[in-house]
Amino acid sequence: MATKAFQKIYTKISQITKATCSLKASGVGYDELAMVNGKLAQVVKIMGDEVTLQVFEGTEGIPTNAEVVFLGKSPTLKVSDQLAGRFFNAFGDPIDGGPEIEGQEVPIGGPSVNPVRRKQPSELIATGIAGIDLNNTLVSGQKIPFFADPDQPFNQVMANVALRAETDKIILGGMGMTNDDYLYFKNVFSNAGALDRIISFVNTTENPPVERLLIPDMALTAAEYFAVEHNQKVLVLLTDMTSYADALAIVSNRMDQIPSKDSMPGSLYSDLAKIYEKAVQFPAGGSITIIAVTTLSGGDITHAVPDNTGYITEGQLFLRRDSDIGKVIVDPFRSLSRLKQLVSGKKTRKDHPQVMNAAVRLYADAANAKTKMENGCHIVGIPQTQTNVKEYILSGTVKQEDKHSGNTQYYQMSCSAHRHHIAQKERQCRTDQYYNPSDSRKCILKSELNRLIGSFQHHTKDNLDSSQNQ
Repeated sequence: MATKAFQKIYTKISQITKATCSLKASGVGYDELAMVNGKLAQVVKIMGDEVTLQVFEGTEGIPTNAEVVFLGKSPTLKVSDQLAGRFFNAFGDPIDGGPEIEGQEVPIGGPSVNPVRRKQPSELIATGIAGIDLNNTLVSGQKIPFFADPDQPFNQVMANVALRAETDKIILGGMGMTNDDYLYFKNVFSNAGALDRIISFVNTTENPPVERLLIPDMALTAAEYFAVEHNQKVLVLLTDMTSYADALAIVSNRMDQIPSKDSMPGSLYSDLAKIYEKAVQFPAGGSITIIAVTTLSGGDITHAVPDNTGYITEGQLFLRRDSDIGKVIVDPFRSLSRLKQLVSGKKTRKDHPQVMNAAVRLYADAANAKTKMENGCHIVGIPQTQTNVKEYILSGTVKQEDKHSGNTQYYQMSCSAHRHHIAQKERQCRTDQYYNPSDSRKCILKSELNRLIGSFQHHTKDNLDSSQNQ
């Protein structure tokens, strides 16, 4: 940014750290931009006439007599319809080789919408992803995070949401992206022909980490323009908020502030709330919906970032890899949309709640059956032609003979503890005179088998009755 004529120049820096520098100055405001030895900086602390500046590119090479010029304004973004289809850096400058944006210059990071001007969210946002639309339906004006491990393809999921979501504008805020991730988003949006409704603000790993702090404010300022001025439904995608929190921690630590939980700054909750509370449904029809990725360290949900996020947002979407199908799914048990009842069965099909409950119930039954199978239980009946009695018993199956008809049936035992106890009985039989080690298929005599089955008859009565009814 170029300086203007007649701007006051300071040349005496009192203190320099790795990311900040301090000097005495007057007439300076919070968040005001400055140029320090040709590097862009921002005011982050004022105590009397002592001003602390955060230098985005770091303070390396800055002498104590460096020239400091305050620009008299906070970070701004030029907003207009020309934003659509473009890629920008953390300062709102184009990085896609296109022309500069012409429009109104608006300060970023303003306050959230007054609660009096808010409308209760009541509009559906369809994403085309069954795990979201069916079980955890999104509502316009909602704020909800994706919780995912760093090795999961959360960026691919976000790209799918961007392409499928039925909204007027999609605004992507990427923080700490690799160049591969940046090119992935760019190619996916371009190949799908959806650039006309997508706006992207990107900070890559090559850029200074502190620049990530500007990305959410840039994205939300653009979202407010389209939601307020054009009454459009805007979906804001932020990935990932853990990188944002790490940048907050870097600045906090370099300013010698006392860290809080997990080395995060004490202001973490309010810093996150300042972003998420921008989600709103306007009475005129426009809305801002926020979906943000929060990566988990080793799946730790108690870390400061996901912990504080859960108190601010209206639910969460858990991503996990399903071992049965080998794909990443939205976990139906750990995921929750607290606003889905506002549209489920009202803006969707009337039988949506019933279908959702039935699907979750069936999924729970399948998960329960899988657990039993992993523990050695048979879920289906055993053919009567099978003769290995030992395998029946140890697998959790009970044999019952009908004295009147002479028929033989096999039933699943009601508790794995019964299998364990029978296994103990079998080991006791190894010392018995009836045990024949030369023939494993006849290790338990018929009399011993009947005694074992009889001892567990009362434990399996309910199970036997239910099995016969089926």
